[in-house]
Amino acid sequence: MTFLSILCALLIEQMKPLRADNPIYAEIKSLALRMETWFNAGHSTHGRMGWFLMMAILMVPTAAIYWVLRHYDWFLAAFAWNVLIVYLTLGFRHYSHYFTSIQLALNAGDEAAARALLAEWTKLDTVGMEVTEIARIAVEKSLVTTHRNVFGVFFWFLMPLGPAGAVMYRVSEHLARAWNEPEHMRNEAFGQFAARAFYWIDWIPVRLTAVAFAVVGNFEDAIYAWRNFAHRWSNEAIGIILAAGGGAMGVRLGTPAENAVKAQVVDATTVDIEIEPDVMPGDEPSVRSLQSTVGLVWRALLLWMMLLLLLSSAWWLGASP
Repeated sequence: MTFLSILCALLIEQMKPLRADNPIYAEIKSLALRMETWFNAGHSTHGRMGWFLMMAILMVPTAAIYWVLRHYDWFLAAFAWNVLIVYLTLGFRHYSHYFTSIQLALNAGDEAAARALLAEWTKLDTVGMEVTEIARIAVEKSLVTTHRNVFGVFFWFLMPLGPAGAVMYRVSEHLARAWNEPEHMRNEAFGQFAARAFYWIDWIPVRLTAVAFAVVGNFEDAIYAWRNFAHRWSNEAIGIILAAGGGAMGVRLGTPAENAVKAQVVDATTVDIEIEPDVMPGDEPSVRSLQSTVGLVWRALLLWMMLLLLLSSAWWLGASP
């Protein structure tokens, strides 16, 4: 049922994608904001209390409904509930219109339109950005978004928590951002637990996504970039995704600081500098990198689905008398 639930949810989303500004997400964001208002008194303990209460409000009903449906052998109802939860927690096409529109604009040579779309998507200042920078940021945003909206959800949906696990992953990812990234929340103790909780919740999924990128892309370069460059990002999870994804595509991702060469003083009494050629493998991002990203993501998705099908088939065969 797990494989069929994910497959049906993906097919439904391809036909009727759920936009990121839908009413359900708006209510969850509003609840997170109210939790911050109620609990934020400047201590990390209050953030922990708010986090667990938020999870209980959303996960307990999700798990309870699924358990009741399975307990009474209402197979079709349980299946429909799974499909609904996966559909609501997946985000394969939430932002794909931005990525596609940026790609079309760059292919048409309309850099101004591409900058405007990228600014709307990422909330960054894109004035004066070159094509390589536009392509790099679009590729990076797409890889990270795909991991958090698709592959991370897959992993936790496959765990014993089932649909409640998918809800936990998406809500924890939102809280890690909502309680840390806004200007008024930066360096606040309240959001520390949310960030740490999502780090551990995402620890295994982020590495499985990196492995999937390596398997369906250039394996050697992906693993090399992962091992040698991922730590240069301030966010470890993002570093792993971008290093492995860039290596798999043969594209050099990251800012100059993340790809900077190392300088070494040869003699402490002199100012001689020795430069080590320690740069991430791959070419500078270009318009073609956007198409490579689409191919990498789809191949990784097919790999996940094939593995899930094999596991489901093995389970059914093992359960058959």
